[in-house]
Amino acid sequence: MSHKVAIVTDSTADIPEELIHKYGIHVVPLRVLFGEEAYADGVDLTSEQFYAKLEKVSVLPTTSQPSPTDFMNIYNTLLDEDPERPIVSIHLSSGMSGTYQSALLGKSLLEREGDITVLDSKSASYGYGLLVVQAAELAEQGKSAAEIAAAVAAMQQSRKLFFLVDTLEYLQKGGRIGKAAAILGTLLNIKPILSIDEEGVIYAVEKVRGHKKAMARIIELFQQDLAGQRVNLAVGHTADPGSAIACAEQLRGHFTLNEVVYTNIGAVIGSHVGPGVIAIFMWPVPE
Repeated sequence: MSHKVAIVTDSTADIPEELIHKYGIHVVPLRVLFGEEAYADGVDLTSEQFYAKLEKVSVLPTTSQPSPTDFMNIYNTLLDEDPERPIVSIHLSSGMSGTYQSALLGKSLLEREGDITVLDSKSASYGYGLLVVQAAELAEQGKSAAEIAAAVAAMQQSRKLFFLVDTLEYLQKGGRIGKAAAILGTLLNIKPILSIDEEGVIYAVEKVRGHKKAMARIIELFQQDLAGQRVNLAVGHTADPGSAIACAEQLRGHFTLNEVVYTNIGAVIGSHVGPGVIAIFMWPVPE
């Protein structure tokens, strides 16, 4: 008898609630701290509430990864339900957080045998949320943990993503750029286009003057790899669905879109880039 693979992730995958419920994905929350106030990301604090609070504070919030015990507990719960059930656990890039390492440690703390595969997504937000959803779809189809891990690795190579930052203020507050560069960039209306490299680290692809030119450049960058293919699209936004819908409509004029997903960019990425960000994730439709 085969056992359906259980899929575990963390809250920075920014997966829409309806997909979490549809596929029974198990989500371990990170924590968001505004001073002494601590919140479980996506549990005690929604994206809308996070961005509302972010606009009112002078000091950036901080985030903390789940503890190894948090992961041990979810793995134990799943193994209590079915000791033979394989688990695939997919997490935020190890280049940005210790969450992946916590998951590995959580696995090592188990006092029983369990078929648990822990994967480093080398990405963030729905850049790996889409990998988690694909893994969950394959689990529904009865695929094995090894088959799911192989499919995730292949998809890591084929999906492309870019973040368009609206303000340099949060990158400066977080120490990613200097104050002088932030002031000059603001005066010149510079819009950094960010992506995530093969090691899972955020980097600046280009700096473009003005939102319109930046979007045009993002479209060119996607076309270099995906022109002429049918693609799936996900657009992440900072509690501003109207901007995400407008972005998708603009992309529709340049690509043959299959599935379109809208999702909130959560507190972890939001703490570094601030409000007004658009994140675009695109991947080819499997043949």
